[in-house]
Amino acid sequence: MTSSLVPLAGLLGISFASGVNLYAAVLVVGLGIRYHWLTGFPPELAPLGHPLVLAVAAVLYCMEFFADKIPIVSAIWDAIHTFVRPIGAVVIALTAASHLSPADQTIAALTGGAVALASHTTKMGVRLLAHGSGEPFTQAAMSAGEDVFAVTLVVLASRHPYVALSIVCLLLVLIACLLPLLWKAIRGVLRGIARWWNKWFGPRIVPN
Repeated sequence: MTSSLVPLAGLLGISFASGVNLYAAVLVVGLGIRYHWLTGFPPELAPLGHPLVLAVAAVLYCMEFFADKIPIVSAIWDAIHTFVRPIGAVVIALTAASHLSPADQTIAALTGGAVALASHTTKMGVRLLAHGSGEPFTQAAMSAGEDVFAVTLVVLASRHPYVALSIVCLLLVLIACLLPLLWKAIRGVLRGIARWWNKWFGPRIVPN
């Protein structure tokens, strides 16, 4: 039971971090495995430490680092990554579970993708609400905090898996409780954007 919780904790930690910042998570896991800084991850994740994978992750992380701190650009970037981050988490989960049976691999992929989608959706919703202020320094501070959180969660998933598992479970419960309120607030923001668009450009857009 205990031995099975350790890889589960690592998977959930990486998946949640991937939903917040996929490229930072891949970069930290890859560097940690390659240089033996992080030893708690399954050996099947060794391909993340390949120089080419690290180079691509580093370039994409640099792009996200700057894009995520510009209000309009970050909104577009997050919208695109609604597909990228969960799929990335699915690929990582499948890689980590490649030694398991097809059924277990499917469960791992579904779990990783769902957790990443939950964290990504929450991040995107909170950032969308923050866009309403139009104040760029708040966006930059939130982006930096998200990067630190993603890196910290990956490190915890390796060195203190039960702490990471507790944090992820707590955050998932919190997300489930706050999601209706968050969605209501997001709809208000979308209505405001639609009214602005209708006023200046037309034709009329009426969000649900």
